[in-house]
Amino acid sequence: VAWIKRMLGVSRAGHGGTLDPKVTGVLPVALERMTRIIGTVMHSSKEYVCVMQLHRPVEEGRLREVLRLFEGEIYQKPPLRSSVKRALRTRRIFRIELLEYTGKYALLRVDCEAGTYMRKLCWDIGLVLGVGAHMRELRRVRTGPFSEDSGLMVRLDDVAYAVIRWREEGKDDLLRRVVIPGEYSVCHIPKVLVRDSAVESLTHGAQLAAPGVAAVEEGVEKGGMVALM
Repeated sequence: VAWIKRMLGVSRAGHGGTLDPKVTGVLPVALERMTRIIGTVMHSSKEYVCVMQLHRPVEEGRLREVLRLFEGEIYQKPPLRSSVKRALRTRRIFRIELLEYTGKYALLRVDCEAGTYMRKLCWDIGLVLGVGAHMRELRRVRTGPFSEDSGLMVRLDDVAYAVIRWREEGKDDLLRRVVIPGEYSVCHIPKVLVRDSAVESLTHGAQLAAPGVAAVEEGVEKGGMVALM
């Protein structure tokens, strides 16, 4: 994030979920005023591809059976080296898919709630199997609406080249590819469309009342997150 700030010359930048050391993958970065809405991405679901190493081999059928036990709501306690309090908490695993298995290494795809510790998940799977396991490699392939196969992902060197091209040649075509509109970060949550007459009051901190609502998308739930558009 610090590199992005220096390259683009912006005063503020925020990311949509920490990547631990040696973990690769998707890391959305919001710039300037868009940092206000990065929380919608940070608290959205994540998807990982993980290499789990078993300490002793087990039959593939047994492994698949145990993986199914971890789908749904699970209990987790953050590891010793974590930035949050080590209190027992619940997290939801939406799906665990076994992509490959060699008897010692298992390649997993995990779709999970934000705040799920993959290292701890691998440890717990090994515990239930009775053979022990640990996470060997991890890559985040999706954060909320941003995924590796969306066509929107870029590398740091792509950003650097786009900035150089813009500053030295005055061409912003590549810069427009690496910096996308902030509205994309809320495309995965329900929308409430606001009447023009209510916009000014909302920008000054007023509550949204029924007369100011033009339309409501499906999926809006009490206590849930919505985007006012």
